[in-house]
Amino acid sequence: MDDKESILSDFVMHLRTTTNKRGRPFQRRTVNAYRSSVVALAKWLDSPTGGAGGDFLACDAATLNRFFRWYYVTHDVPKSHDGQGGYTGGTNTQQRNLAPFFQWLEDEYEHPSPWRDKTFQRYATPALGKPKTLTSDFVGDVLKVTGGGSPRVKDFETLRDFAILCVLTDGLRAEELLTLTLDSLHLAEGIVYVIPLKGQRNSTDLRPVPLQPRTVVALRRYLRARALHKAAASPHLWLGVRGQASIAYMALYRMVKRRAEQAGYNPAEVTPHSFCHTWCDSLLSSGVSGENVMAVRGWTSHRMLLRYGADQASNRAVAAVQKLGDRY
Repeated sequence: MDDKESILSDFVMHLRTTTNKRGRPFQRRTVNAYRSSVVALAKWLDSPTGGAGGDFLACDAATLNRFFRWYYVTHDVPKSHDGQGGYTGGTNTQQRNLAPFFQWLEDEYEHPSPWRDKTFQRYATPALGKPKTLTSDFVGDVLKVTGGGSPRVKDFETLRDFAILCVLTDGLRAEELLTLTLDSLHLAEGIVYVIPLKGQRNSTDLRPVPLQPRTVVALRRYLRARALHKAAASPHLWLGVRGQASIAYMALYRMVKRRAEQAGYNPAEVTPHSFCHTWCDSLLSSGVSGENVMAVRGWTSHRMLLRYGADQASNRAVAAVQKLGDRY
């Protein structure tokens, strides 16, 4: 094991045995994200571009400036619409992921963090555009290709995918959906309990999310099919079609894309998170107050409500005023 591998191993152990700034354990996804960024830096350091074998403790502001510029040119520029750059999201994420690593190097090895050097070049967080809201036709068509809730459907995968899509229409984030267990379900009450958003997460506080009647029916039918699955003893709610005792994000991502394509839509225009935006617009359009939307979603900032509701805000405003009829 070379020095970089040893240092990386120690850093990962540090993350797994300490807490974040909120006093809570680091999530596995966070640990993996930090580790991946350090690995990306290590590979660059070992490349001719990075100086052929430089180590972490030799990284100063000038070295990292070259690394982030290389990352920006090779990863972010191709994502811009005109190919001329301007998108900085990936580079900004790499900088945020590597900052804790270099803070740890400073604490453990007394290596000055380049983040405190005035010559360190920071890449801005990209401006967030309006979230894309799915049409009701899209949601209806995607549900239709997964059986549409017909009691005649008995295929496990179809029942599972329909139930997943129904749960997505009730506003759960992908992470919240994937971490559901059998104990999360309270179908008699029409509620599912999810782990709160990371800023509010602790070991005992769960957030109730109300389910549509259709979702409750879909889950009941899925549970009957699930009971015959060879991994039925798993505590995880969602089981894989090849016998897996759980499913990962990429399986969810590919399923949503595949079902969208089967329904005749461009799969590039939808992700699991698209349903969250659509859920927010649907509730606001139906007259649910912003305060109640925030409470169900677990938001503490009105900025989130404004962002998720931005795409169809003008349409909702026009519809609300038109309902008033003549006012004078």
